[in-house]
Amino acid sequence: MNFIVAVDGSESADRALDYAFTMVEPLDAMVTIVYSVEPHVFVEGGKEPIAGVPTMGDHIVAESLEDAEARGEQVLDEALEHATEAGIEATTELLYGNPVDALTSYAESVGADGIFVGHRGISKQYEGFAGSVAKALVERASCPVTVVR
Repeated sequence: MNFIVAVDGSESADRALDYAFTMVEPLDAMVTIVYSVEPHVFVEGGKEPIAGVPTMGDHIVAESLEDAEARGEQVLDEALEHATEAGIEATTELLYGNPVDALTSYAESVGADGIFVGHRGISKQYEGFAGSVAKALVERASCPVTVVR
């Protein structure tokens, strides 16, 4: 059996990781811990609204891909260390792009038996705007998805 645990550095993802460990241990299943790299976009430069396209560059800053990858690697390293301490054999995988698209594609490509994901991710503001990653995974994944609160 092969299970995927999605992490993003949030407390909710940590709970999903712990829960996945308790579920897969008796099955002696493979666990792949994944993180989807998607550079953050920050709005900076005062409280005035953006006047138009020419001034957008003064207010919107995108994280570099290298910084986003480094953040993802750190989250994966911490999760793998936690797995090792729990006696769970796990591997890690850095995915790229929208987390829902990346996770569903990856799960299908490896024939995953299930995905574990936290209820709320690191970006509550984004979730409120674009909809919950967990909810979208439940709707789109081709394998069972366990959402951990």
